[in-house]
Amino acid sequence: MDASGGLPVGAEGRTIVGLPATELAARVRAGELSAVDVVRAHLAHLDEVEARVGAFRVVRRQAALAEAAAVDAAPDRGSLPLAGVPIAVKDNVDVAGEACTDGSPACPSRTAAQDHPVVARLRAAGAVVVGLTRAPELCLYASTDGPGTVSRNPWDTARSPAGSSGGSAAAVASGAVPLAHGNDGLGSLRLPAAACGLVTLKPGRGVVPAGIGADDWSGMAENGALATTVADLALAHAVMAGEEPAPPVAPDRPLRVAVSTRSPLPGIRADGPARAAVDAVVGLLTAAGHTVVRRDPPVSPGAAAGAVARWMAGAANDAEHLGIDLADLQPRSRTHARIGRAVRAAGLVRPATADRFRQRMSAFFADVDLLLSPVTTGPPLPARPWHERSFLANVTANARWAPWTAAWNLAGLPALVLPAGTRPEGHPLAVQFAGPPGAETRLLWVAGELERRQPWRRYAPVFDPTAPPVPAPA
Repeated sequence: MDASGGLPVGAEGRTIVGLPATELAARVRAGELSAVDVVRAHLAHLDEVEARVGAFRVVRRQAALAEAAAVDAAPDRGSLPLAGVPIAVKDNVDVAGEACTDGSPACPSRTAAQDHPVVARLRAAGAVVVGLTRAPELCLYASTDGPGTVSRNPWDTARSPAGSSGGSAAAVASGAVPLAHGNDGLGSLRLPAAACGLVTLKPGRGVVPAGIGADDWSGMAENGALATTVADLALAHAVMAGEEPAPPVAPDRPLRVAVSTRSPLPGIRADGPARAAVDAVVGLLTAAGHTVVRRDPPVSPGAAAGAVARWMAGAANDAEHLGIDLADLQPRSRTHARIGRAVRAAGLVRPATADRFRQRMSAFFADVDLLLSPVTTGPPLPARPWHERSFLANVTANARWAPWTAAWNLAGLPALVLPAGTRPEGHPLAVQFAGPPGAETRLLWVAGELERRQPWRRYAPVFDPTAPPVPAPA
């Protein structure tokens, strides 16, 4: 028996773990697989990999198997879009029967009475929550760690899976689950996707229910999913958005895509491999018949300051919302929240700043369909206890590594990250596409087109559940 109470994963489990969510759901709907077998196989694989990646704060073994049995017995199983698909949920939204900590050991224990709306939609579609994933305290940082634990990147365990949805990204990239929930306030979905070789979409404002913390970081944070294929991402996005799942519709003409590699922060630039990834995607777009133009978006210092103000205030607002005394926070978070209180008291979180910036960024797309850019300046941050380092060390590392994501949160516009090769040392490379309001379908379509033209490796090599087993020594 394995630790999940079922048969060992063995050869049968290997035929299950690693399948895309769309295929798993189709086979459960057809009765070719039971949801219980699917969940049991993933729990067994999770047991094999979790000690090395540290993706989960809570693993819901018995609860997940009971939920899977309920999916198998459901009269409408044959119509459930995510029938029997194991998923992970980031530890900053409610899952009924579990305590949500927002990544903070200081958070008062409270068992959720009901699911967050996004979790409720995923479960109603047949998904099974196998666990809650780790996040940095108050989801503030671009690495995932806390007292006694450092989450690690399956592609290189000496590196971070990024943050703040780092636990969810590590869970997917290691094959523990085919899909994971996360959210994004300044890049917290897109940075882990870039670090871990995954595809993700930060929806535009109002497309997917938010309800994250006190006030969604003054409207910047959105819920989304991390996946290994565009089809899986499109399915999860549709479910969370309350839409009927369907393949993204192709545009009726070739796209006009703007390209910019200029960093919004002066003195910071993408390294050679990151720029080469953008150039490679430009080549794919051109070969597909799309038009590419060089153009930098109008990200002003005032807009950057507006995003930072919301980030700072978000720490203070969420600590108060969760009933956490600032004295009980980690030193970096305590400083962050104290600055946030000062920012809030000075009235520096101004709705007009975000509204003007949204109008300016939307106007940028008047004669282009999408914008292509880098995501990060270099390889993922080292996996270390960043929570033991100062506020300044954390903020500086985050800003220097990831300057391209925050603007789209302040503007409330959709942005997608997808794999675009590997670095010479083997770490994933990624690019970002952003678009105007309502461009989610267009973003998913272009990601699917690029996936078909240049497929990516779906899992980190050492953790790849689809790889043949290594023979035992003679």
